[in-house]
Amino acid sequence: MSRVKRPMAPKETPVLTGKAVTAAIGSMAKAIQADQRDATNVAIVGIQSRGVPLAARLAAALRRNTGKKVDVGSLDITLYRDDLSTVGTRPVLKATNIPFSIDARTVILVDDVLFTGRTIRAALDELVDFGRPSRIALAVLIDRGHRELPIQADYIGKTVKTTRADMVDVRLVEMDGKDEVVVVKR
Repeated sequence: MSRVKRPMAPKETPVLTGKAVTAAIGSMAKAIQADQRDATNVAIVGIQSRGVPLAARLAAALRRNTGKKVDVGSLDITLYRDDLSTVGTRPVLKATNIPFSIDARTVILVDDVLFTGRTIRAALDELVDFGRPSRIALAVLIDRGHRELPIQADYIGKTVKTTRADMVDVRLVEMDGKDEVVVVKR
């Protein structure tokens, strides 16, 4: 009798628990507050898709810390990607919503994972179509390294060592029913 080899399930290594995700966002908000004395001049823009709820949480944390409302928007970079031809013939577009002026303001781009830097390059290209900020900063929940472009985050929740083949899976309660970050070995 021969045994049938079943493919091994990918191994998940926990990186952040739900409480740790909340703590990381709180730490990033405090760092932003320390850098940006005038919260009224700050706007936060989340990159679709998980950057959007992270941006909302970051803005809420800043509001709790400063008592001031922070403008929050969303950016869909799909049409600005440099690999659009490999995405498919009908890419799914999500909302870009920046209902405020970004001119002469500090805009903090928010994404879940910083990897090669190509998503951020696309976001920068799109963002400047909306105006001319005085500064653009980057906040990411996870920085996993392996850059292909000279891009770095200003605010980082956690730096994680990975291989290029690994996948970092950020799960957020708004989209996945729970908060956690895991590295999936391939």
